[in-house]
Amino acid sequence: MKDIIETIKADASLGTLAASLEKANLAERLKGAGPYTLFAPNNDAFTRMNIEKTVLDPKVLSDTLTYHLVAGKYSVREIGEMETLGTENGKSLTFALDEGEIVVDNAKFVTTDIQCSNGVIHIIDNVFQPHLSGWYREE
Repeated sequence: MKDIIETIKADASLGTLAASLEKANLAERLKGAGPYTLFAPNNDAFTRMNIEKTVLDPKVLSDTLTYHLVAGKYSVREIGEMETLGTENGKSLTFALDEGEIVVDNAKFVTTDIQCSNGVIHIIDNVFQPHLSGWYREE
């Protein structure tokens, strides 16, 4: 079974995330033992959020990406029973039901429960913005 980074690099829809994790010096961490839960924005999410400025500043990029990373392994079923979950950034993600679908902060799940040797990946359709922690949605 592949680790989180190997799994991300093998998925063409996560190319921007893979490059961003390398640039933020988080790739090695996600090769480690974990376990981790990663909320992985797909390429469309990065394009829609227009975050070129974020990608240019390694500190802001790291803060943004660690807001997508949780210590521990949580399935979408377990997440559905939670209201919040603390991230490696120090802020908490918020979960709610929207028309019967679990929504995490400003994102909906695209693909869930991708098992890795050191955790689980949930692909999402938006990039979390730590400075806007809570409920918001940019269309």
